[in-house]
This record gives sequence, structure tokens and C-alpha cells, in this order.
Amino acid sequence: MSYENLLSVLSAHGQEQLIKYWPELSEKEREQLSSEILKLDFAEVNEIFRRANETSKVILEKSDSDLKPIPQTHYESVPNLNSEKIEEYENTGLKEISEGRVGVLLLAGGQATRLGFGHPKGMYDVGLPSHKTLFQIQAERIVRIQQMATEKYGKEGKITWYIMTSEHTMAPTAEFFRNHSFFGLNEEDIIFFKQGTFPCYDFDGKVILDQKYHINTAPDGNGGLYRALKAEGVLEDIAKRGVKHLHAHSVDNILIKVADPVFIGYCSSKNADCAAKVVRKSFPNEAVGVVCRVNGHYKVVEYSELTTEASERREPDGRLTFSAGNICNHYFSSEFLTKICNYESKLKLHLAKKKIPYVDSNGVRQKPSEPNGIKIEKFIFDVFEFAENFICLEVARDVEFSALKNADTVKKDCPSTAREDLLRLHRKYIRQAGGIIEDDVDVEISPLLSYGGENIEDLVKDEVFTISPFHLKSYQETSSNGLNGNH
Repeated sequence: MSYENLLSVLSAHGQEQLIKYWPELSEKEREQLSSEILKLDFAEVNEIFRRANETSKVILEKSDSDLKPIPQTHYESVPNLNSEKIEEYENTGLKEISEGRVGVLLLAGGQATRLGFGHPKGMYDVGLPSHKTLFQIQAERIVRIQQMATEKYGKEGKITWYIMTSEHTMAPTAEFFRNHSFFGLNEEDIIFFKQGTFPCYDFDGKVILDQKYHINTAPDGNGGLYRALKAEGVLEDIAKRGVKHLHAHSVDNILIKVADPVFIGYCSSKNADCAAKVVRKSFPNEAVGVVCRVNGHYKVVEYSELTTEASERREPDGRLTFSAGNICNHYFSSEFLTKICNYESKLKLHLAKKKIPYVDSNGVRQKPSEPNGIKIEKFIFDVFEFAENFICLEVARDVEFSALKNADTVKKDCPSTAREDLLRLHRKYIRQAGGIIEDDVDVEISPLLSYGGENIEDLVKDEVFTISPFHLKSYQETSSNGLNGNH
């Protein structure tokens, strides 16, 4: 497209700065920039910026009187349930898995920047005895839970694994899975798809150039899931396969119970269309969003949006009133997802002030030391308010949640804490099955052997574990690094 035509398109929306360097560009660079500009609807681009600013103002206007905790009728806690009820939910979930009605939505678009890794976060090895990556651990949990469902109901249902990547993580993620033979899963049961992007803006709403010929964009957040499900044909695949229940979670929780049959069974039993797993907040000002009701609608309120009074408020039994910590671990019925995806353009937009590389007035690319612009994203939990039957399931943090976000230097939510949290849980499983193990002995239990502490009694009962590190494996796994599970 000619300069004049581009100028006409951009000027109508106040974004003509994007072709400021046109005279300096090569023919190839002009083609690239022209192509990027024509892919954008600038009326929508400006509207997105306006809406994101509007959302941030509305959030700040929320008052304590608008907030209510989740009613007990919509809330259950796994640590407080008796074994019969847990088994009932689990059996319901395993039945759905055996019928092929369960899918997993993995949010795997992160580039592990804070980890200093430079690859998709799912490829990270936290240093377990097995050196398994997050992707492998989660894949093997799917293998095991499929096996458990088959053993229980005699029918081999497949869990479909839908993996949402970003533009940057798509190719390396798919290649990683291919190179590892899909970790024992069937290739046709793993669907990779890409989330979208939003342009980056300066504080006045002008779109920022990353290079003279390239617009700066960023992934549209985990709430980009809904647009991507529709745009990438995933909704059609879900319908075609007859998947009814979707378990969605982020890739960075090393303790995630993938396709958790208790969660699936709980949601199925209650006919929920949308649900969240939560952990109890450790202390009032813990930096975690809380699931609650705002003016009658279910939402996640970020910790920074809670007043001190609200965050410290307690129930008569001493429990924090707003204690349901959000851990990005959700359930959706396929019907609800279809409904949401049809009006996802109405979802809230959130803005964050960031340090965004830009081209300065001399045409030189700069990396700012202070926030100089705005990235906009959607949050996966902003659909809660549209649910007709939203419920919560509280789970034990030491069993189901340990996030990997930072480098070890931060000493929180880092490789060391993720590794130790998993090994601590595995020591707990060994003790529950009758084994004897000290706190300084590291034993990793393969997900192929045990999904949640089951199936290990014959291997560990009355055994004293002294070798560290040690990898307790299933019989079908081959020995590696001199570690085996035959003890």
C-alpha cells in the first residue's frame, strides 16, 4: 500500500506516527510495516485503549460495602470433606474421563523472563532427581489419570490436552513435544493453539514502534484464551470430540493436579458452568487475589484493590472473611465456554505500565529504565461474573499449589521452592503409605507411578528411605542416572 493510503488510514485515528520513518525504510521493511498496519483495525485499537483506561477507573472506585465472601452453598473445602465424599467426587470425575469427556486447557504462553530462562516456561527443569520439566510432569500426570480411569471403569477414554502458547512460544513448544515423543501421549490428543496480541501504547494511546518497520505488540493475557479458542478452531474441536468438562490452569504450578477427577466430579455433581480452585490465604496482606462477590457478581479482586480493613476482616471462627486465594486453576463446562466466546469482546481490559522498547526521535531503538508505556491484557477470571452456577473448591496449598515465577535470588516462587514443595509432598505420600523417611531425604515419586499418593504402598510400606536423591518410578519406566524405583 502506498504511503498516501497508509497515511489516510492512520490519520483518521491519530496513529500516523507509525509511518514516521517511511522514507528511511527498504522495500522489504515497508512491506512488513504495511502488512502489520493493515492487520489492525485502528478504530478498535483506540477503543481498546479507552476501555482499558475506563476499567482501571472502575476498579479503583470499588468500596468495601460492595464486597461479600463466597456463600457457603457455593463453596467446599477438600481438607474438610470426609473420605467418602472425596471418593464420590473422584469416581464421578474418573467416569467422565473414561468416557472421553474431559479436556485440559494449559496456559503456556509465558517466556519465563523473570526466571531468566529464555524458553517457554514449561520446558524448565527445577532440579528434581529425574530432571523432568514442567511439561513432562504434567503430561505424565495425564497418562496416569487416564490409566486410573481405565482401571476403574474398563473403558479407555482420552483426555484432550489443549495447550495455549503465545506467538513466541508456539514453535519451540511444539518442537519440544515432538522431540520427546509427546511424553507417552497420543499426538492427536494434543492441540497447540496461539493466543492473540495487543499493540503496546504510550501513555497518550499512541501505538509504539519496536523498530522503524515493526509495531510493538504483547500477548493479550491469559484472558486471551477465549478469543483464541474461537479464532483457532478449538471450540469446534471440543464439540467434535464431545468434551464436556475443561480444566484450565497455568503451566507454572509444579503441584497442579492436571484433569483433577475430584475437581471435575465436584463441578459435574453440582452442574457448575464455571468454577475456581482456591487456597486459603496465609495472612491478611498476602499478595494474592481473592475470589469473592462484588455487587452480586463473582469476581477476583486483586490484593492491591482490597483495603486493609477488608483484607483483615475475620469471621466469628477466626477465619479471614476474604480468604479464597485465586491460583489460576479453573473449571469450565464446554457450553459455558461456547457462550463466553461469543461475546468475549465485552470482557474487561486491564492495563499495566511497563518498560517498553521504542524508537526515539532519532530513529534509534531504546530500552527504557522506567515505565514508558502501557500493555493491555485480559484476565481469564473476568468471565466468572457471567456464570449462572459458579462454585469454589478450596484445596490444601501444600498439596496443590507451588508457583514458579522468579529466579532463585528472589527466594520465593522460584525453582528451589518449587522443587522443595514437590519433594516435601512426596515425603508426605511415602509416610501416609507406611514408609519411613527423614525430612532431609529427597525422594521423587514419578507421576506415572502415582497421581496423588496412591499405588505406592507395595513399594514403600515399612521401607526406610536413606538414599538421596532417589527417583521412585513406575515399572514401565526405564532406569536412568542410576536412580530406580525398585528400592
